[in-house]
Amino acid sequence: MKRFLTFIFFVSLGALHAQEWQDSYASALDRANTADKPIVLVFSGSDWCAPCIRLKKSILDTEEFKTYASKNYVLYNADFPRKKQNQLPEEKSGVNKMLAEKYNPKGYFPLVVVLDKNGSVLGETGFNPRLTPEKYISLLNKFIK
Repeated sequence: MKRFLTFIFFVSLGALHAQEWQDSYASALDRANTADKPIVLVFSGSDWCAPCIRLKKSILDTEEFKTYASKNYVLYNADFPRKKQNQLPEEKSGVNKMLAEKYNPKGYFPLVVVLDKNGSVLGETGFNPRLTPEKYISLLNKFIK
């Protein structure tokens, strides 16, 4: 029982330090204003876009990015899945479409847009397989400075 409780404690502790993707764009804006942090808005096709999947695996899901992002960014994923079983709720899908019209009118995937706390574009990039998580963070930070 003691081992189980210790395991639960460390899993919970890890969850507290992990990056936190916001459930809605409204909550991302609110959090960005409260914490005075930029928003990293990721346009992805999670179940069909190979470069999107590679960006997630090689950058966004790394411990280095997660740790840095949790302290320095507010994260929101505007996902556009195609498979029926992965479809988003209608409201979230509508918000993502509105965000795409405003920030990704050409429909590039993946597209990573860095916004200030008011939703103004600071810069944008995509996926470059040659970049390490450290270099990707550096690229995002160049837009902020």
